[in-house]
Amino acid sequence: MRDEETGSYWQQVTGSAIAGPLKGVQLTLLPQDELSFALWKKEQPNGTVLAPLKRYAADYEPATWEDRIGKMPTVIHGRKGSLADRDTIIGVVNGGAAQAYPLNKLTAQSPVLLDVVGDEPIMLVLGPDKKSVRVFSRQVAGRALEFYGHSAANANDPWTLVDDATLSGWTFDGCAVSGEMKGQCLTRVFALKDYWFDWQHYHPQSAVYRH
Repeated sequence: MRDEETGSYWQQVTGSAIAGPLKGVQLTLLPQDELSFALWKKEQPNGTVLAPLKRYAADYEPATWEDRIGKMPTVIHGRKGSLADRDTIIGVVNGGAAQAYPLNKLTAQSPVLLDVVGDEPIMLVLGPDKKSVRVFSRQVAGRALEFYGHSAANANDPWTLVDDATLSGWTFDGCAVSGEMKGQCLTRVFALKDYWFDWQHYHPQSAVYRH
C-alpha cells in the first residue's frame, strides 16, 4: 500500500512502512471480523453500511475479483509438501508460535476445531451461515473447555455450541446463553484469513493444522 501524504510504501499484512519517509513506522493493528452481511446484520441490527460513491465507481473491483485473483499465479510459493499456494487459511499467532488452519477443515458437519497455539487453548468456529469464522480462547476460569457443535432441534432454535464441562449453550459471539456458564463470554483471538503462500511468507515457521 502507498499513502498519499508521504508516498511511503506499507506492507499489507504487517502494517509496517518498508520504504519512503515513514520507513520503520508501524500501524496499529485493529481487530477485524469477516462475516457474511446477513449474519452481521442479524448481530448488529442498528449497524450502518459504508455505501459506494458513484464518482469512484470505476475504481472499485468487480464482484468477480476474488475468483479472478484466486486463479492468478503467485510470485512466491509455500513450502513444498505443504498446502497449495492459493489454499485459504485462517492464521493464528500466539506466544511466538504460528498456526495455519485450512478453511476447508471447517464444515457444517465439523464446525469446531480445537487446538493449542503457544500456550493458549483455542477454538475455531464456523458460524451459522456456514461461511463466517471466529477464533476464541477456550480458557475459562482457569480451565480449558472443549466444545462441540449442537444441531438445533427445530428451525426456530438458536444456533449454539455446547461445552463438555457444564453443557452450557454458547452463541457464535462467544457468550453463554444457557447453563452454568450463562452470562460468561470467551475471549476473542485475533485471526487472519489469508492465502497460504502469503501467510507462510510472513510466518515462515508456521505449522499447518493436519487433524
